[in-house]
Amino acid sequence: MKISQKGLYALQAMMMLARHYNQGAIKIREVAYEENLPEKFLELILLELKNARMVESVRGAKGGYQLRRDPANIRLSEIMRLIDGPLAPFGDAEQLRTLIDRDLPHRALYQLFLDVRDAAANILEHTTLADLIAEPNPRAGKGKRTAKKKEKSTVVPMVVVGGQK
Repeated sequence: MKISQKGLYALQAMMMLARHYNQGAIKIREVAYEENLPEKFLELILLELKNARMVESVRGAKGGYQLRRDPANIRLSEIMRLIDGPLAPFGDAEQLRTLIDRDLPHRALYQLFLDVRDAAANILEHTTLADLIAEPNPRAGKGKRTAKKKEKSTVVPMVVVGGQK
């Protein structure tokens, strides 16, 4: 699955705002400093999140940004779709279903891609900002598989696409 640098920054900023939910507005400079994000780029991201009604801005000396909704009601999928578009790591689901039906020799491959896409989307649809800030590793223990003694587990990294949108 690919996530842009902009998408990663948006998730980090939203997590920080979630940690400070109901504590008043947080200045962009504070978010940028605490999360080690470029301030000017963060301004653009927060404006996009504001236009999507995920955050709101507060004017004045105590102004800044804050979440519009409870962190438990903001899914990661919402944020990622807003910033990076569709969640599908292997193209859209409908295209994969068509390939499954038409390309019989490669049906199993396309079904695997569809299963991966659906699993990733399902995780993001069912994970909220509150889940991420509630514990250091929210996925630990959930569906955790244990490796057999003599087998090495393989780590598949998430690809972060550089550049700014």
